[in-house]
Amino acid sequence: MTEPTSYKEAGVDIDKADTFVQTIRPLVKATHRTGVIGEIGGFGGLFHLDVEKYRNPVLVSSTDGVGTKIKIAVLMDRHHTVGIDLVAMCVNDIITCGAVPLFFLDYLAMGRLAPETAVQIIEGITNGCRQARCSLIGGETAEMPGMYQPGDYDLAGFVVGVVERDHLVDGSDMAVGHCLIGLASSGLHSNGYSLVRKILFEQYDYSVNDEIPGLAEPLGEELLKPTRIYSETVLNLLRDFPISGICHITGGGLSDNVPRILPRSCQAVINLASWPVPPIFPFLQNLGSIPPPEMLRTFNNGIGLVLALPSEHQNDVLLRLQGLQEEAYVIGDIVERKNDAPPVVFI
Repeated sequence: MTEPTSYKEAGVDIDKADTFVQTIRPLVKATHRTGVIGEIGGFGGLFHLDVEKYRNPVLVSSTDGVGTKIKIAVLMDRHHTVGIDLVAMCVNDIITCGAVPLFFLDYLAMGRLAPETAVQIIEGITNGCRQARCSLIGGETAEMPGMYQPGDYDLAGFVVGVVERDHLVDGSDMAVGHCLIGLASSGLHSNGYSLVRKILFEQYDYSVNDEIPGLAEPLGEELLKPTRIYSETVLNLLRDFPISGICHITGGGLSDNVPRILPRSCQAVINLASWPVPPIFPFLQNLGSIPPPEMLRTFNNGIGLVLALPSEHQNDVLLRLQGLQEEAYVIGDIVERKNDAPPVVFI
């Protein structure tokens, strides 16, 4: 007969996981807003929707991950920013509908639970939730021996928000003559990192500690800059201005994301010279000989969110954005789309 075998010997330490939950409990509680019921540890996260506050509420949800940007965090052994990325990628999606973020759930998977790394990740997630005024009400931390190499992990996030149905932003009010305002990104955000890593660490032998002429920070610091969270800015604008469309610039860049908010009769004309492109983008383009169309489909190129609105409100919106400490630029216009013309053209 073989000796008795335990779950811990197979690579899953339940006691360590329980200790981890107790460690992050105060971090999670600090994100809670009105509506949260109970604390983490139950089988389901509970949130009470104030139905007296909304006449005709629509729930808006999104899920996303951080992608291979995690590989950069592992290389640097710095994990407190990818949690912000996780929240941002989800929250920035639902704000395109005008939704107020309500609650967030996370999924963290590791080969073996590394408590110090996991706490850093949760610190980032709770930081992002506080920025978005969104409650972290639950999640899952999974030990999966054999699925991940030592030090590797994966993240996924899930957010739910709410918007009044008659305040839903869906592009239907967009019209010829509206302008496009771009909000600056903080850098690469969380897209294109498979190409970034291929160029920097496979084609060239760069280190995350390398100083690159033109970049203000070492390469690894630049690559780990967290994604901007735009929810509070957008909700502020929606209170006073008729925003007709909102586009989160993620994978697919301006080329593939802007068409998602355009009515069939509208075409977006975007002036590529209308905003300053952060140095990391031309550095990668020149190093990897990336064609301009590929740059526009892979990276945000300095624009993280695009707003469409009637042109008569352009100056007031720009002034408000300046007051909110957002870098913003008029990047294009909405014109009539004729026949089989492409939905977006770049000039």
